[in-house]
Amino acid sequence: MSARAGDTASPSRPEPWAWLPTRLRPREQQDHERQGRLWRVETAVLAIVFVLLATATVNDVVRQSHINERLIADLRSWRTYTHHDYKNVGVDVLTMGVTTKRDVVCGNTEPGPPNARTQICLVVTGPTVSGRRTVSGGWYLRPYTTDDVFAVRYGCFGSVTMGRCPR
Repeated sequence: MSARAGDTASPSRPEPWAWLPTRLRPREQQDHERQGRLWRVETAVLAIVFVLLATATVNDVVRQSHINERLIADLRSWRTYTHHDYKNVGVDVLTMGVTTKRDVVCGNTEPGPPNARTQICLVVTGPTVSGRRTVSGGWYLRPYTTDDVFAVRYGCFGSVTMGRCPR
């Protein structure tokens, strides 16, 4: 079984893609021509989906960074207005409505555990100027009030509290 000098047949080489399942192997040339349009459509759809997801991600990151800047300004405004440098101050963006950009910042009026003392809640509005926002009003809450409940508010002040305090 030795090879002769005139024998041109080469030993059979294994196909380079034989290790892949049939569906994952490269297609024949005629299949490429038929599937070319489908490949372009699939690529275009994937590119559009990528652009939409990238746009949504960038939009969300920018929105969240603006909210974080606003919340930092809210805390600084509360500390400036009350002259207390307390760490346990809560900011609520839902009470006045998320789209209004009016936030409620509550904290103790005297040193102590959170909610264990009378709290003052301030409504801050407007743009951030010099790291602070405008205090447009507020109210007080009794000690041990876990939520900012309409019925327990008292001593309301400012124009934005109209209809936000019991009479």
